[in-house]
Amino acid sequence: QVQLVESGGGSVQAGGSLTVSCDAFEDRPRRPYCMAWLRLVQGKGREGVAAISPDGRTSYADSVKGRFTISKDNDKKTLYLRMDNLKPDDTARYYCAAENPVRCDWQGFEYSYWGQGTQVTVSS
Repeated sequence: QVQLVESGGGSVQAGGSLTVSCDAFEDRPRRPYCMAWLRLVQGKGREGVAAISPDGRTSYADSVKGRFTISKDNDKKTLYLRMDNLKPDDTARYYCAAENPVRCDWQGFEYSYWGQGTQVTVSS
């Protein structure tokens, strides 16, 4: 089992920045795995945002490319999402997800583990 706990959400004005974090708590030592950020937009459903592979390759949804940066600290087992130039359309609940046996890119949804999410609200 891997428990994922997100933090760092909040409210920000359009054009501002925010970083959300995800701490992974493992029941036993594991090999590095795919990790990702997805978001649930009210009225629109779930969207992939960004993913990072075990060897550090990243991928992003077109809507966030150039504004968001996904990164991870393997020693701390923490995943980050730096969000710059935020827009009201970025308002959503952001979820951390881990271990995808099917694919590891921003379009994947088949993750074995999910966090509870953290709310990000961007006002105009």
